[in-house]
Amino acid sequence: MDKKSIIGILLIFAILVIFSLINQPSKEKLEEINRKRDSIAAQIEADKNLQIQSEQGNNTFSMDETIPDSIAKENLVQTRLNELGMFGNVSIGEEKFYTFENNLIKLTFSNKGARIYSVELKDYRTHDSLPLVLFNGPETLFELGFPTNEARSIQSSQLFFNPTFSGNHVEVRGATIKKADRGDERFNRKNPGDSKSVSFILELSTGKSLEFIYTLKYNSYMVDFDIRMKGLDNVIASNQSYLSFLWSFDVPRQETISKFGEDRYTNIQYKYSEGDLEQLSTNKSDSKSLNNKIKWIGFKQLFFNSTIIAEESFPSAKVTSEKYTDNPNYLANFTADIGLIYEGKSQEDYNIQFYFGPNHYKTLKQYNLGLERLVYLGYAIVRPVNKWLIIPVFNFLREYINNFGIIILLLTIFIKTIVFPFTYKSYISQAKMRALKPEIDEINEKFGKDKPMEKQQATMALYKKAGVSPMGGCLPMLFQFPFLIAMFFFFPTSIELRQQSFLWAHDLSTYDAILSWDFNIPIIGSILGNHLSLFCVLMTATTIITTKLNSQATASPGMPGMKTMMYIMPLIFFFLLNNYASGLSYYYFLANLITIGQTYIMRRFVDEEKIRAQIQVNKKKPVKKSNFSKRLEEMAKQKGAPLPRKRR
Repeated sequence: MDKKSIIGILLIFAILVIFSLINQPSKEKLEEINRKRDSIAAQIEADKNLQIQSEQGNNTFSMDETIPDSIAKENLVQTRLNELGMFGNVSIGEEKFYTFENNLIKLTFSNKGARIYSVELKDYRTHDSLPLVLFNGPETLFELGFPTNEARSIQSSQLFFNPTFSGNHVEVRGATIKKADRGDERFNRKNPGDSKSVSFILELSTGKSLEFIYTLKYNSYMVDFDIRMKGLDNVIASNQSYLSFLWSFDVPRQETISKFGEDRYTNIQYKYSEGDLEQLSTNKSDSKSLNNKIKWIGFKQLFFNSTIIAEESFPSAKVTSEKYTDNPNYLANFTADIGLIYEGKSQEDYNIQFYFGPNHYKTLKQYNLGLERLVYLGYAIVRPVNKWLIIPVFNFLREYINNFGIIILLLTIFIKTIVFPFTYKSYISQAKMRALKPEIDEINEKFGKDKPMEKQQATMALYKKAGVSPMGGCLPMLFQFPFLIAMFFFFPTSIELRQQSFLWAHDLSTYDAILSWDFNIPIIGSILGNHLSLFCVLMTATTIITTKLNSQATASPGMPGMKTMMYIMPLIFFFLLNNYASGLSYYYFLANLITIGQTYIMRRFVDEEKIRAQIQVNKKKPVKKSNFSKRLEEMAKQKGAPLPRKRR
């Protein structure tokens, strides 16, 4: 490159530098450029967010979101119209909330989807004294879904409804009511309170609307839910036979964490219109397609439930339970995707009910829907004991006594009085066994351990001759087992005991920890937990005492391992019941105390010497053969007799 070329390049560069300095914008102009650039960036970001929402199916827009300018808004409206057709305009709005309550429950609605946003039970609190909310908005899906003739999928949760009532709060009032009558329909019939409805409507055009109507009576846990569709027969796809109603929410914890408490009883249960109650798994995630007619589907916890009920029946549904593990706030996610029959008429109405309330047997039974089966009363063999005896007596005592510790004491005395005849008969049988102990010892010495068969035969012969049944002490005790097992199921699920304190137990529906620790004990910790329950300790101690008293009646050492097992069983129950309701351990503790008292009283008034004398008299009498033995001997004689000779 020559000298002239280099000079030329330097001159051109100098001219460019001077030109750029001359044309540099002022400070005010730079600020204007920055504002325009920021506006363009905001527009791009809004469009990007809109695209993401569209891909996720969230096709709604709130007016309170940042809108860069009127052009962006117009673009948004056009996008909604393209995505949702005639529903596009009603998918844009501002979310607002409304409350609807009576003396028992408080409902919160959102105009976005006209959905039940949350439900609070006003008479109850969580274990940590917070308001008891069955479910809350952000975790809730509550929507009616259907396809349109334009091949678009519409969900009501995308749309903004208009309330037809004034204000944002509606209250249902009635007469003053005492606690025992809350939720009682008989009280409502005698003392009728208000009944009000709130409605949310979606007007698409003249004669085309979708309306959700909620009705709530005073002193009721039931909420009527009516869906009214007018003029949508030309909007909904003509080949559609069913609409979809989707209800789903995360189930919040209400009780103290315990594997034998709320975690164990939380699941989805459902009842067929012509069938029994069925349920999903309680200990793992589960789902099931229900293809027969369903009367109701219940999202059940230990003490509360949220249940959707058909006027007649739901034709089909799919229920899903996703269990959460080690989640301190939520137990599971419950989902019910329910089919609603669509006939393509100009007006379609659906009448549904919701129950939001406690798992209280008397309250649920009054509706005659089988909802009381949500309260687990045990196996079929003991369920009648709870249903027809324990619950009526418990409710009777509750009307007159407020202290549940006293109620359980009186209930225990009542049950022990009923089974006392069997207890007495068992004691007399054991006394007879003790009277035969010297003869039993002689038989044991005579035959020793080498001749177990001969020893057993001689022992049974002695029992028969003395008129004593070795099972006489066991059979009467079997009649007491249904009561023991029935209480095992009654106390942990009895909402009446929830948050009721007695002595050191702050809540009779859960364990009464007097000693706790933070570390984990290998193997034992997974069963025992990280605490000691005092009522459980007292129950175990008194059970060992009753075991010792009963073991003194054992005359035969034919089963040497039995005594050891009798002392191991109380320890097994200690590990099992340490995490159970303290009300249950308290009941067993009281039952043991009464048994110990009865044993000492019977020992004082039953003359065992007289029983022994009577046994000695029986031994001298000829052994009376049973009818069964007589029939066996007669059959043997007939079999060995010669056949009669034939006549010639």
